[in-house]
Amino acid sequence: MKTSRRDLLVGAGVLAAASQARAAPAETFDAAWFQAVLERFAGFGVKASGGRGDIASGAWLEGDLTALGYRCERQAFDVPFAEVRKATLVVGDKSATVFPQAIVKTTGADGLTLPIKPASAGGSLEGAIALVVLPFSRWVSMAQPAIGAALKDVFDRGAAAAVVVTTGPTGEVIGLNVSPSEPGFQKPVVLLAPKDTAPFVAAARAGATATLTVDAEVGLRQAYNLVARLNRGAAKTLIVTTPRSGWFTCTAERGAGVAVWLSLAHALAAAKPGVNLEFVATSGHEYIYLGGEQYLEHHAPKPADTKLWCHIGASAAARDWHELATLRPLPSADSQRVLTATPDLIAPTKAAFKGLSGLEAVYEANKANAGGELVNVIEAGYPSAIGLYGGHRFFHTAGDDMRCVSGDLVLPVAKAFRTAIDAALKA
Repeated sequence: MKTSRRDLLVGAGVLAAASQARAAPAETFDAAWFQAVLERFAGFGVKASGGRGDIASGAWLEGDLTALGYRCERQAFDVPFAEVRKATLVVGDKSATVFPQAIVKTTGADGLTLPIKPASAGGSLEGAIALVVLPFSRWVSMAQPAIGAALKDVFDRGAAAAVVVTTGPTGEVIGLNVSPSEPGFQKPVVLLAPKDTAPFVAAARAGATATLTVDAEVGLRQAYNLVARLNRGAAKTLIVTTPRSGWFTCTAERGAGVAVWLSLAHALAAAKPGVNLEFVATSGHEYIYLGGEQYLEHHAPKPADTKLWCHIGASAAARDWHELATLRPLPSADSQRVLTATPDLIAPTKAAFKGLSGLEAVYEANKANAGGELVNVIEAGYPSAIGLYGGHRFFHTAGDDMRCVSGDLVLPVAKAFRTAIDAALKA
């Protein structure tokens, strides 16, 4: 999966139908502008790395930034994929769709028909499908210790496959990020939505027979990072990164960050600050930041040549919800978002984001506090950085659609990033 500078392809594939908006004055970036960007991003559908939605959203951004004068390149690399034909768990007359966990191991078209047993019961699971019910959390990754330990336990006890219930705040299945380089578990693992769990918990307690089917085409396919550079002939570069890929449509998870990123690309191209501009929209995010690692390793300007690295990660401006008899949307943002900055930028960043829920407290950007791709940036020695990450209520679920975000929520975050960047460039 390694790439080199020779793998950076000049992005000639601009879609004729893509929006080709020219640099707009800052005052045009109102809530309606952000709403249109969010709806455009959502319209590309599922953003799985290297899939149709991911490729198309990258081409759209490429067309927009090319029209602004950026030189756009595509940094290509391989990612795992699974085109699912059928993924179900069946017990008697009860059936549920499951989400095959990457890196996907298939069962074949006929599936596995075996006893289903609760992981919590203890004892041998030889020749059985293990049902693992996770505790409540906003789950993110297979790298989380509770998940890895639970799966190691059931496979050490002989399980032929595992069904993992991702218990979380919406009742929907939560997709889990995964490393493409770790060996993982060499048996089928699927994720089951909490709302579908009751009949299978009862079946597992009774030791009933279940059929788990994961029928899919699996392998590697090509994804790409979009790298857009505006060379001002300056000694140093401002790098602004955001991921654009994810398991589902990712409208708030990724779309909010993409909208902020795009507004900054427009505004800074027009403002002509005294730095080179490098805007990067990465793929491969759900494979534990694979695209970000590829960019950092093979293309990013060196730390000494970088004035600031600004990373706009997940859930930058996602909607909050009331938990009543049903989930009810609020006009305010989910506060489960975290802002970090290097020590030299904590004070101006805190001032820029004052009053934005969850972003008022700016933590030092280090390995303990930074999230997402920014962790690798800090460890690589970039001296000045700002980064945001979060996990909203519908994070990593198929329900992350236009209900979960709006232009009104994105606008103040975009303004705050612009203010923080301006302050950092003057420092």
